[in-house]
Amino acid sequence: MTTDHGFASARPIDPALADRVLAEISQDEVIGFLQGLVRIPSVHEPGDTREAVAYCAEPLRKAGFATRFEQLEEIKPNLVAEYGEGTGPTVMFNAHVDVVPTGELLAWRFDPWGAEIDEGRVYGRGAGDDKASVTAQVMAGVALARSGVPLTGRLIVNEVADEEVGGVAGAKWLAESGILKPDFAIIGEQTMNRVNVGEKGGAGQTITVLGRAAHGALPWEGANAIEGMAEILVALRRELWPLLDGRTHPYFHHSSASPNLISGGVKSNVVADRCELFIDRRLVPGETTEGTRAEILAIAERVIAGMPGLSVTIEGRWMALEASLTPDDHPLVQSMVAANGYLGYDTTISGFSMGTDGRFFSKQGIPTIIYGPGDPKLAHIPNEWVGIDEVMAATRAYALTGLSLLSGR
Repeated sequence: MTTDHGFASARPIDPALADRVLAEISQDEVIGFLQGLVRIPSVHEPGDTREAVAYCAEPLRKAGFATRFEQLEEIKPNLVAEYGEGTGPTVMFNAHVDVVPTGELLAWRFDPWGAEIDEGRVYGRGAGDDKASVTAQVMAGVALARSGVPLTGRLIVNEVADEEVGGVAGAKWLAESGILKPDFAIIGEQTMNRVNVGEKGGAGQTITVLGRAAHGALPWEGANAIEGMAEILVALRRELWPLLDGRTHPYFHHSSASPNLISGGVKSNVVADRCELFIDRRLVPGETTEGTRAEILAIAERVIAGMPGLSVTIEGRWMALEASLTPDDHPLVQSMVAANGYLGYDTTISGFSMGTDGRFFSKQGIPTIIYGPGDPKLAHIPNEWVGIDEVMAATRAYALTGLSLLSGR
């Protein structure tokens, strides 16, 4: 049986095969692997992921995966581990091993590189974002291989560098170069083990107001770019922000904009002849990057038209991607939902509000979902943690999803 998407529909999970796969998942092994990975400080600057990626490759290689490293930059290798040679679909698990810096160490209760366990939680930088997902994917792949269940398709476990700084040497390069072209992609991020069928788009915009410099004691001789920007920001807050609040989608928070960076002026006693404002715009399905730019520019130009000596431009400088969405009835979605249901987990379908490496594969037309252990609110903060139960649940769900899509039964 096939669907309109051209692939076999989601198969019911065979209990006998499921038992074979799940029997190969050991909590001691899974959590021990996570602890070892957290203890590798793969901070995105300078971004050396060599040790972390090699660590991920070893258990997969021992389980029978063919492993290789693809890299655009020497210190940022990306693991590509492949298993199965059937003619069925290729399913890819993708997550990232790079992490953000620790920040102020005094804010940490535990050593950020210690991977200590306390009350059922693993603490450390990257414990949730994103090494819990990496662990679940690697250990799920190992379980599938060890189980000996024949696969009609191919599984790729792809653990990458560079996500925290845009994926330029990681997923973005792998997707755009065509090195990886799976039929289905499951991106590991903190979704609290809910199936997320897409992610918000991003269309960051930089507004630049140009004015005329003058002595600060004679402001009427100049045209103050900072004053112009202040008027633009007030107009956006009053006119556009309420409209964004009303643009909703069942799977996402509403459309949003946040003015997050501003700079202007050259000296304390000089009328500012330039001011820049960066707006972080997040898009729900149905919004376009060009439409986003146009509506901000229209308000800015109207405001500046009433302020002699000023001009305004706007430039998109970040992401410039619409929201992605895989249909609920797609076999990829249904297989992951079925795995959660079989295991007694939450089968709610939702969307991811942050950006992920999934956007690069979605842009290539690859059906993509996002799934992983942990709460996204805990990412990038001191005392980051993930629950042991969450990691084990994700490992089982990844394994059963791979079984559903690749076992041929």
